[in-house]
Amino acid sequence: MNMIEIERALRELRLSGIAETLSTRVMQAQAAQEPFLETFGAMLQDELDRRRSRLTERRFKRSGLDERPSLADFDWRFNPKLPRSACFELHTLKFIGEGANALIIGKPGTGKSHVAKAVAYQATLQGYDARYLEADTEFARYALASDSERTELLKDWVSPDLIILDDLFLARRISEHAAEVLQAIVHQRYKLRRSIVITSNRVVQDWGKYLGDATMATTILDRLMHRCAMLEFEGKSYRLKEAAARIAITPESS
Repeated sequence: MNMIEIERALRELRLSGIAETLSTRVMQAQAAQEPFLETFGAMLQDELDRRRSRLTERRFKRSGLDERPSLADFDWRFNPKLPRSACFELHTLKFIGEGANALIIGKPGTGKSHVAKAVAYQATLQGYDARYLEADTEFARYALASDSERTELLKDWVSPDLIILDDLFLARRISEHAAEVLQAIVHQRYKLRRSIVITSNRVVQDWGKYLGDATMATTILDRLMHRCAMLEFEGKSYRLKEAAARIAITPESS
């Protein structure tokens, strides 16, 4: 086989990682007079790296995340009382292997969503199937869906290794359908030992009021908190800080 035939065969075998770097690896081997096994090993590593990269990208696209946040770019100094150690402990993802949950409760703008998204993104990098949902928006979509669509939505929310329900009860009271699907998600994931991270501005003592059913709230919290880390976020709003900074640098109108 000549180079063109080899490249064609590699693409037919779907070894695109090797095909992309073949000519470079051949020139590298000729220049360094490397043994065949060393060169072939490097080519196989190219294929593995490409496949892992594509899998990671697919997991990210499936996750529902619209950004790739990390805890490294979070301004911990702005609110020094935030539970920094607990956030980094979540970021290790040990809780997913344990089938545990996390509730991140606190004031608006204190970084709850950033931390939850960073955990979800880290999960995609580590090979987990994660879903990020803006809770009230997705539950409203569920309420308007047909029966078959609801079945598919619930399946998609139960099956991942990790699900993030962000800003639960943002609009305070949620619909009856939303309350029922929240209970179903928590109940089914609890049985399967699959992790949930919930962020909310509402303290858990008031969940019965927002669900419209104190018994349902007790049932949901009983399962959520059986194996659960509770993180409380207090302090000033990052969004208000950023808004004030923008106003400060806006030139005065003439």
